[in-house]
Amino acid sequence: MTDDRIFQLPTREIPKKWLNIQPSLPEPVPPMLSPADGKPVPLEAFLTLFPMGLLEQEVSQQREISIPDEVLKVYSLFRPTPLIRAKFLEEVLGTPAMIFFKNESVAPTGSHKPNTAIAQAYYNKKEGVKKLVTETGAGQWGSALALAGAHFDLDINVFMVRASYEQKPYRKIMMETYGAKVQPSPSKDTQIGKKMLEDKRNYPGSLGIAISEAVEVAATSGGTVKYALGSVLNHVLMHQTVIGLEARAVLEDLGLYPDVVIACHGGGSNFGGIAIPFMEDKISGKRNTEFVASEPLACPSLSKGIYAYDFGDSGKLIPLAKMYTLGHGFIPPSVHAGGLRYHGAAPIVSLLNSKGLIRAEALRQKETFEAAVLFARTEGIIPAPESAHAIASAIRVAKKCKETGEKKVILFNLSGHGHFDMQAYEQYFAGKLEDYEYPEKEILKAEKDLPKVG
Repeated sequence: MTDDRIFQLPTREIPKKWLNIQPSLPEPVPPMLSPADGKPVPLEAFLTLFPMGLLEQEVSQQREISIPDEVLKVYSLFRPTPLIRAKFLEEVLGTPAMIFFKNESVAPTGSHKPNTAIAQAYYNKKEGVKKLVTETGAGQWGSALALAGAHFDLDINVFMVRASYEQKPYRKIMMETYGAKVQPSPSKDTQIGKKMLEDKRNYPGSLGIAISEAVEVAATSGGTVKYALGSVLNHVLMHQTVIGLEARAVLEDLGLYPDVVIACHGGGSNFGGIAIPFMEDKISGKRNTEFVASEPLACPSLSKGIYAYDFGDSGKLIPLAKMYTLGHGFIPPSVHAGGLRYHGAAPIVSLLNSKGLIRAEALRQKETFEAAVLFARTEGIIPAPESAHAIASAIRVAKKCKETGEKKVILFNLSGHGHFDMQAYEQYFAGKLEDYEYPEKEILKAEKDLPKVG
């Protein structure tokens, strides 16, 4: 252990079951409500968007759900991913803490997103679906679904948030290489897109707008096109638990348990993926692990949002979910962490936050890039701007340990690499990176615009 740095499970030890946190939560996840009458929406109402196999997982109370062999076969492209001890970073920081990170950047598309994309593509294919439509922020999710579509022979249509579409052109090329069709959002190809483009402030786009466009295409397709979502939903977080399950298995072999678990937070998929396998112990009182969701100060949904029912999309096509929200009409600044520019948060993560089981911290863009560069120069991996938030939060904890002398075990998820984010790094080195901050007046606007339920 003293000399080891990289810990890799063999392929045969890919987790065979996903972990479902819902049966262990302190209270049930609030149901989705109809904006028309405020009543819970029946599961069957979502069949126009999702296959029944995924909808059953969305509400399942089974603690574990077996991963189909067909999914495991494609997982073997890159899973298990390595757990790495960041010894070089530890040395530079002079911390007594042990810092571990799960390296999800080794996936073919460069992030954790294939963990659910492969599963979603499989369940759609199983039920005869031939085409999927989705949105993507930074392009990580769109790339993952494009890859999954190639493996399960599905046509993929991606609405990419325009700010990222223009910042990251080679993400578009990656998706097209896998066979997907990509277009910037807002677009002129949907009614929602046309409406949003009437206001120039909407031109950079947002995940909320892109979701609306994708949902519109699926909902008006007569059942020929289904919708796939890369974060937020219960089944998406469950698919991502392979991350934490692998990390837990390795740490147990080392006789270790994390004192702090950290991940960046946008919609909640990679945070849930690393945190859920350790969360049960905190809920039951067996452990007192600290869970940190690191988000941009420009879009701090968990830190400054309102815990209330709101639309998950800007076009108000999706039923209401109870979550931390900055308001469905909020258009975040064009920060380079495009995958974290979402106005809401996963209902599961929101519930955990409301119960004080996790804490969120909002970081300035410059601090995250300072952390990213330090990580690249010590550990050799150039991280995605999203992942840099988790690194920055881990560095904060490690520095605190240096002050207190505590030998904490810090675990964070490196959700993806930054090879398509060189424009962001170029701006950082040129001193042109803006430090956006969420305007407090937006909270008042969000409160006013929240739908009335009950």
